[in-house]
Amino acid sequence: MMNESQELTARYQDATLPVAERAHDLLQRMTLEEKISQLYPETKAVPRLGIRSMNFGYECLHGLCQTGRATVFPGVIGLAATFDSGLVRQIADAIASEARAKYQDPAWHGADGKPVIGLSFYTPNINIFRDPRWGRGQETYGEDPVLTGVMASAFVRGLQGDHPYYLKTGACAKHLAVHSGPEMLRREFDAQVSQKDLFETYLPAFKALVDAGVSCVMATYNRLNGEACPGSKTLLVDILRGRWGFKGFVVSDGGAISAMHKFHKVTADEMASAVLCVQCGCDMCNDELIYNTLPEAIRRGLITEADVDRCVSHVLQAQFRLGLHDRPELVPYSSIRADVIQCKKHIALTRQAALQSMVLLKNNGILPLTKTVKTMAVVGPTATDADVLLGNFYRGASANLVTMLEGIVARAPEGVMIKNLPGCYSAHPNLYPSDWHLGLTQTADVIVGVIGLTPLMEGEQSETIGSAAGGDRADINLPAHQIEFVRKLKKYNKPLVLVVTGGSALDLSPIEEYADAIVFAWYPGEQGGNALGDILFGHASPSGRLPITFYASNEQIPPFENYAMTGRTYRYLAQEPLYPFGFGLSYTKFEYGPMRLSRDKIKAGKTITAETTVTNVGNGAAQEVVQLYLADNEASVCVPRCALKSFRTVKLAPGQSAKIKFKITPEMMQLIDNAGNAVLEPGTFTVTIGGSSPGPRSLALGAPAPAVGVFAVTLSNLG
Repeated sequence: MMNESQELTARYQDATLPVAERAHDLLQRMTLEEKISQLYPETKAVPRLGIRSMNFGYECLHGLCQTGRATVFPGVIGLAATFDSGLVRQIADAIASEARAKYQDPAWHGADGKPVIGLSFYTPNINIFRDPRWGRGQETYGEDPVLTGVMASAFVRGLQGDHPYYLKTGACAKHLAVHSGPEMLRREFDAQVSQKDLFETYLPAFKALVDAGVSCVMATYNRLNGEACPGSKTLLVDILRGRWGFKGFVVSDGGAISAMHKFHKVTADEMASAVLCVQCGCDMCNDELIYNTLPEAIRRGLITEADVDRCVSHVLQAQFRLGLHDRPELVPYSSIRADVIQCKKHIALTRQAALQSMVLLKNNGILPLTKTVKTMAVVGPTATDADVLLGNFYRGASANLVTMLEGIVARAPEGVMIKNLPGCYSAHPNLYPSDWHLGLTQTADVIVGVIGLTPLMEGEQSETIGSAAGGDRADINLPAHQIEFVRKLKKYNKPLVLVVTGGSALDLSPIEEYADAIVFAWYPGEQGGNALGDILFGHASPSGRLPITFYASNEQIPPFENYAMTGRTYRYLAQEPLYPFGFGLSYTKFEYGPMRLSRDKIKAGKTITAETTVTNVGNGAAQEVVQLYLADNEASVCVPRCALKSFRTVKLAPGQSAKIKFKITPEMMQLIDNAGNAVLEPGTFTVTIGGSSPGPRSLALGAPAPAVGVFAVTLSNLG
């Protein structure tokens, strides 16, 4: 051990050095026991070296999770529905500020003087929402790999900040790589996936987050093509660190390593699991004490201490980047304090996010509600349910919860009489037949029925006490008693607006005919009610778009356990959906001008531009989500019928136009062949720019006609 004067000049204490050098120096000073103590999410303090303990295992999918007062933003699937990456980055930055405040402000320290939370988070979840029955799909950015990659990369950049040396907080890309149910089988399931589907659908978002500099990657519970993911040479060695060059640390999901020998039977015991995971580069173990077998494994010659050093180095580098070993004055985020937690700016931000997330699926002209409405009946099981604001387990606690009813009351014009009764339960039929709520509807000028799912009915295994399938759903149906409830609401033939809550696609066809308007509200966060009130009374125009396909029936969806993409999502669905990916109505009308391509024929490897004009031809200001899709017309293998390649939002006043230009790069034109390779083939491509995914169903539902063009790619030189 060095004396005090020597310790002060140790290289690991020099904040001007690269983190890899600092980690290497610190490693040389640690015992094997001290090294292994850093390989669990709750790292241990090493006082003699100035190493502080920290819990790396917190969550912040849409706000700080289960840590007391915090701003609760819309659930992630709702954030995806905004198609606004800039907004998502602002939200992540706000969450990171609240995290830093709780870490640094003495008011949020425990009796021992230590912070109550850490600075590294298991966020975001970028698994592809391939099947609407998966309960955890609400944690994701939807079914499209490009949308997921863009939105989640923005979230990562917001969480981690833009300082060249220090992270504001640490983000984690989870769950590598193919994980989307069934929940009850997640620690024993073997996802069988073709190389084409793996590299075309399941991996691109993870690659995008590695490129965005994500600090951590989490290996999931299940197997992929026979390999347990925390010990997968294919995923962790060949792809993540080899092909992609990932420099951060890898953590296993909870119970994932123990599942290797307990359920998957790919290893014999704890030591064998630990050895395989360390060899494959799973740096941090989320299973209690399993990595404590490593000293014995070293003594037996199964691994070397250098293998352990490699893992510890990755974790130490993350600690240095978070500023855990440096004086506060050196860390640019160290002055943040508790006054940012649920500050006015953050509350306004979550309200804006809720507003942009809500999707108008139908409107026969009833919305926005006019001044002629004097009496409203606000009924339904989720109208006053705060749970549908907070979403699943990954929630904070707020003193500013605004339920749907409260928001409607707050935003209604003076003099509007609002009456309320729930009328039915969310998850089960009424125990006593009562129709008093119908009496309220008889005298109303308009009925607002707030129905749908709650977080108790879908979510992660063990948190969903209202789900018989362990968090998943057996089908995409609304509960039958809710459908009957809606039918009863039309007894007096009053205008009916349906507001539907939930985190996944639902078959709304049994109730669609009864509704004059349908708003899909997701789980909209603490200000969800105010956002709904803004939309219903025309204080703002809806602009949300579906980040998932709403299938027309259960028969359109392949078996849950089948991970092949054939027949799944808008990219491979052969039939017309109920509501298409990317679809959402507005209170105004947009028109797209002709497509203008910079070239109609290009040599392979060149970039072209596609341009159109979008005009607001309606009477109100609104935001349009402009989406670029590409279709390969002459591919040698099965390819998506079309695929989202880029998108942006544009706000337009009545009569205002905007020129929208997209670059179409060679990477966008590539297909993934059956071996999983990216290939650019010659042939023709159709490019579509519009307000929804291409198809007759979008047009039939009211989406504007898109701009369409065709160009050719050739291998020969162009004169």
